[in-house]
Amino acid sequence: MDHTRQRASSGSPLEPRIGFSRAVRAGQHVAVAGTAPIGDDGSTIGPGDVYTQTVRCLDIAERALRDVGASIEDVIRTRIMLTDVTRWEEAARAHGERFAAVRPACTFVEVSRFIDPAWLVEVELDAVLDPR
Repeated sequence: MDHTRQRASSGSPLEPRIGFSRAVRAGQHVAVAGTAPIGDDGSTIGPGDVYTQTVRCLDIAERALRDVGASIEDVIRTRIMLTDVTRWEEAARAHGERFAAVRPACTFVEVSRFIDPAWLVEVELDAVLDPR
C-alpha cells in the first residue's frame, strides 16, 4: 500500500499558523480538516446565514478533495458542526444538495463556538478512493 502523503491548502492564513493542511491524502484515504466559511479575501462569507456558510464550507472542501485527486463521490463521512443545532435544517439543505446521490454517513453536532464568532458552521469530510 502506498503511504505517500499528499497535501492540499485552501490558502487560509490559519493553516501555516496552526500547522495543518486543508486536506491530506494517505494512500486511498483522504481527510479534509474542519472547514470554515472563509472567503478568498479572508472575510466570513454569509454572515448570519447558515445555508450560505455551509455551501461555502462545502465548496472549499470539494476543491481540497480535487486537489488531492478525490471527488465528492469518494466521500464516506461528513461532520457538520453548528453553533446553534436548532438551525440544522439550513445546513442539511446545503448538504443534501451536494450529497443526495452520494449519501455518506453524516453527523450534525453543536459546538460552543469557533475561532471566529461570525462562523456558524464548519464541515469535515472523509473520503476513500476506489483502488481501481
